[in-house]
Parts: sequence; C-alpha cells; structure tokens
Amino acid sequence: MAKANHTLVYEFILVGFAGSPELQILLFVFFLIVYFITLLGNLGMFLLIQRDSRLHTPMYFFLSNLSLVDLCYSSVVTPKMLMDFVIESKTISLRGCAAQMWFFGFFLGFECYLLASMACDRYVAISNPLLYRVIMSRKACMQLLVGPCFVGILNATTHTVMTFQLTFCKSKINHFFCDIPVVISLSCSEAQINKIVLFIMSCTLGTLSSCFVIISYIYILSAILRIRSAEGQRKAFSTCSTHLTAVSIFYGTLFLTYVRPSNSFLADQGKMFSMLYTVVIPMLNPLIYSIRNKEIQDAVGRVIRRKGLL
Repeated sequence: MAKANHTLVYEFILVGFAGSPELQILLFVFFLIVYFITLLGNLGMFLLIQRDSRLHTPMYFFLSNLSLVDLCYSSVVTPKMLMDFVIESKTISLRGCAAQMWFFGFFLGFECYLLASMACDRYVAISNPLLYRVIMSRKACMQLLVGPCFVGILNATTHTVMTFQLTFCKSKINHFFCDIPVVISLSCSEAQINKIVLFIMSCTLGTLSSCFVIISYIYILSAILRIRSAEGQRKAFSTCSTHLTAVSIFYGTLFLTYVRPSNSFLADQGKMFSMLYTVVIPMLNPLIYSIRNKEIQDAVGRVIRRKGLL
C-alpha cells in the first residue's frame, strides 16, 4: 500500500502563505524588494572586496565568502517562493524538492561553520595583531573554508538521502520551501530515525559551531580588555560586535526552528522563523557588516569617486 501511495505522489504542493489575492500580491512585492536588496547587497559586497586590493585581508576573504553563501542559499528558496505568489500551480517535483533540500542544507551548514571560522579569524587578529598575517596565511584561510564546505556537504547529503528514501502518501507541504521536518511529516512510512538524526545533527552541528563562536569571543573579550589604548579597545569592540550581531540573529532563529519539539510551534510560526533565516538575514548581513565598517565605507567611496559619481 505504501508503494502504491508513493507512486501516486510524483510532485508536492507548496502551500506557502495563505491569504487573499490582494495579500499575495503585497507579499510578492515585499519579498521581491527584499530579494533585490539581498542580491544587490551581497553581490556588491563580494565584488567590492574582490576589486579593492586594500580589502585583500583574511577578514574580508571570509566576509566575501559569507556574502556569496548568503546570495546562494537565499536564491535556493526565494525565486520559487516569489513564483508561487503569482501562479496558481504551486507544485514542485520530487527531484526539484530533493535538489532544493540538498542545496539549502549545504549552504546552511556551510554558513554555520563559516561564521565560526570568522570568529577564529577575529580572535587571531585581536590577540596576535603582529603575527596575524603569518598565522592567517592563505593556506590557513583555505583550510578554514574547506572545513565548513565539508560540513555543508555532510549535512545536506545525510538529510536529503534519508528523507527521499521514505515513501510519501501526502502531497501538501505546509511551507514555502522543502524544509526537512515538513517533508518528513508527509511520509507514510516509519520516519522516527529521520527525526532522531535531524535532531542529533542539528544539536551537534549547531552546538559545536555556536560553542566555538562563544569560546572564541570569551578569549576575544579577554584580549580586548588587555588593550591599554581606549581607542584600540573601541575599534576592536566595534569590529567584533558587528560579527556577533550577525551570528546571534542567525543561530537564534536556527535553534528556534530545528532544536525544539516538533509540536511546540504552530505551522505558521515555523514559517515565520524560517523566513527570518532564509530571506531576511541574507539581506541584513551586508548591511550589518557595511554600516559599522569604515574600511567598507571607504572602499565604496573610492569606487564612487573612480566612476565619477561624486
């Protein structure tokens, strides 16, 4: 019977956000603006860092990769969500759903540990400023990038393979993308192992990366307090608080979404939290890192003057 049901479900229906046609149009316009800002901000940040030689430092190497990851994982979800606001058929094939789940899981896992690598970079910069360029060599930076990439592949492949070995007897996904817990809930076969693996991996990967960030910032705070110059302390605090703000928002919404009992939130609440880290945070990151970063502002000014806009 399970096999018969499984053969009938050859595509899913993404329910998305319920509402009147007028509300759907308003949401489409709002998220289109958000996505446009996300593309402009992250692509602009990436190109700015690549083109300005003064920003060719380990810190901006990681920041450019963060912008690229934000751009990619927002693009995995948002275009399909925008399309579903304006078309009647909101279907997605099994293969399309699997592809979306894999790429989203990859970029999400990548970003978790990329933020941890950035915390490590900030610790070295503040605790060993004279040896910073030596310790954070190009080889070290690449190693701190390969690690998050491997975690992303492991996270995405494990969940996608396990999820799509299940048989499905329901087709309506009460979400705006193929999120792992929601797709698992559509299965008519035993999915308890999937739920356990999801919880354990979410706790393990999330806790390890967040603990790494917290420990790094304990050492960073200790190093800042040893700086004798008030101006030096202010500059160090300013640089680190920017990264800490982005990290706190990102990890906070992830833990609320994945590390919780499956029935503790209503479906609409889960969508709202998912919307924060899939759509809103990728837009906020380039703004957070540029508003309080004088070097980025100076680089933007140089580009504008070079183009003769001022």
